[in-house]
Amino acid sequence: MGAEQQVRAGFVELYGAEPEGVWAAPGRVNLIGEHTDYNDGFVMPFALPHTATAAVSRRTDGRLRLHSADVEDGVVELRLDDLAPESDRAWTAYPAGVVWALREAGHPVTGADIHLTSTVPSGAGLSSSAALEVVVALALGDLFELGLQRWQLARMCQRAENVYVGAPTGIMDQTASACCEAGHALFLDTRDLSQKQIPFDLAAEGMRLLVVDTQVKHAHSDGEYGKRRAGCEKGAALLGVDALRDIPYAELDAALERLGDEEEVRRLVRHVVTEDQRVERVVSLLKSGETRAIGPVLVEGHASLRDDFRISCPELDLVVDTALAGGALGARMTGGGFGGSAIVLTEAADVDTITKAVEEAFAAAGFTAPRVFEAVPSAGARRLG
Repeated sequence: MGAEQQVRAGFVELYGAEPEGVWAAPGRVNLIGEHTDYNDGFVMPFALPHTATAAVSRRTDGRLRLHSADVEDGVVELRLDDLAPESDRAWTAYPAGVVWALREAGHPVTGADIHLTSTVPSGAGLSSSAALEVVVALALGDLFELGLQRWQLARMCQRAENVYVGAPTGIMDQTASACCEAGHALFLDTRDLSQKQIPFDLAAEGMRLLVVDTQVKHAHSDGEYGKRRAGCEKGAALLGVDALRDIPYAELDAALERLGDEEEVRRLVRHVVTEDQRVERVVSLLKSGETRAIGPVLVEGHASLRDDFRISCPELDLVVDTALAGGALGARMTGGGFGGSAIVLTEAADVDTITKAVEEAFAAAGFTAPRVFEAVPSAGARRLG
């Protein structure tokens, strides 16, 4: 039974009627462009084949009923009028936050029955929360005929996560889930939300991109993410710009000099400015067909996240070092940091060797065995039936 049939059958079992529709929204991997999104910079995610799937029907009585096949809980029933920011610390905050954000923006959402399931690994830095938000936003947008464009849905979902959940994330994850196309990476300018779909078909060129989930769980709202964001905002204020995106790469050294003894802020600024430039380099290489040449740029990105942004961990560093020693074209941590996943760009012929080397390195270090899978650039959010 496929995901659509499963979630449809689960809905019928829970609520005693057929859903009005079934939708899916993917998790994402970020190829390059980390912690640039809340600095008005550039990012380059692509959608995974792993999705959150939701069966949904409208209600007219101001009630929201939520159920997840992945959580050992019954149906959670909420009154729409009671939804309030940071009132919920459970998984239900993500879909409820979307309903709250839509209603806050004046959209006539009168209630819903929702049954969800997800194959996006949670806590792995692959945007399982954004997938949940986007699938609910797309379903409600369709059912209530809200006429929202994909970028507007992404904005609603970001507001749900920032204000309702209380996690200070940027716009990338929700936009990737809502807007990516199969066989492409999404070059997104997070300032004006302009998008370009960049062809990224590794299989056709004899390459693969592996995701290595270290099984080290991270939580964005635990303060470290917020500290980095505040540090970036301090850097922009000290340099007299709206956002770090406004510091040209050619003027980075002069900008760092102006920050004087603000060592921590200097490190954050250096990462963001160089990372924006790395995104532009990757776009240029992919457009000119030099896909293998992006490998060293990924490695540079990891070093910057490890040494300047300081959000790596021993497990992520071990993946990168082991993969490169095993012949990978490039590797870096991906996502918010402090655990989660790394990506490895490799020739197709080297996949098994590199996977085995990483697994053996983790065993030798006494770490939990990692989960390794291939990341195939996939379609964004969509209605299944």
